[in-house]
Amino acid sequence: MPAVESQMLELGTPAPQFSLPDPDGKTHSLADGANAYVVMFISNHCPFVKHVREELARIGRDFDARGVAIYAINSNDVERYPADSPDQMKLEAQTWGYTFPYLYDETQNVAKLYQAACTPDFYVFDAAQKLVYRGQLDDSRPGNNKPVDGHDLRAALDAVLAGTAVNERQLPSIGCSIKWKPGNEPGYG
Repeated sequence: MPAVESQMLELGTPAPQFSLPDPDGKTHSLADGANAYVVMFISNHCPFVKHVREELARIGRDFDARGVAIYAINSNDVERYPADSPDQMKLEAQTWGYTFPYLYDETQNVAKLYQAACTPDFYVFDAAQKLVYRGQLDDSRPGNNKPVDGHDLRAALDAVLAGTAVNERQLPSIGCSIKWKPGNEPGYG
C-alpha cells in the first residue's frame, strides 16, 4: 500500500478536545495548564512508526520535564489489524518506554476531528491550545539513511516554549494510512 501524507489541518485551529481510554481503561483528556501540547497518531504495526518509536520515547522524556503534555492516539480498526489492539498498545508503550499516554480511539471520531490521515501524524498546540505545527517528525523515512532525530517536531516545541513563532514552512508527515473501519472512511483521506 502506498504511503499517505498528512492533511495539514489549518494553523490556528483550536485543539479538538477528546476523552479517550488508555489500554488499562483510564480516561485521558487534554489537560489545561501545559506549556504546549503534542497530539500524535501512531500505530504498532506501521513501518513508518516502527522507524521512529525510539525518538518518540526520547521526545516524551525530553519534553515532559518542560511542561509539554503529550498524547499518542491509535485510531486503527483493530478487528482487521489486531497488532494495534489495546493489549498490544500496552506492550508497545512498555517495550519502547513511552512516558506519555497511548490512547485508543475506537470510534475513530478523534482522528476525524484532527483530520489525521496517516501514522505517524503530529500536531503541536501552544499553551492556549491553538495549532502551531502539523506535519513530519523529521525527514527520516525507512530506508533513506537520514537520522531519526525529530528535528522538525523538536524545533516547533522549542519555539513554543521560548515564546517565539514556529516556522510556518511545515512539511506533511508521511506514513501508513489510518486503517478505517469499513464504511467509516472520512471524506478527506
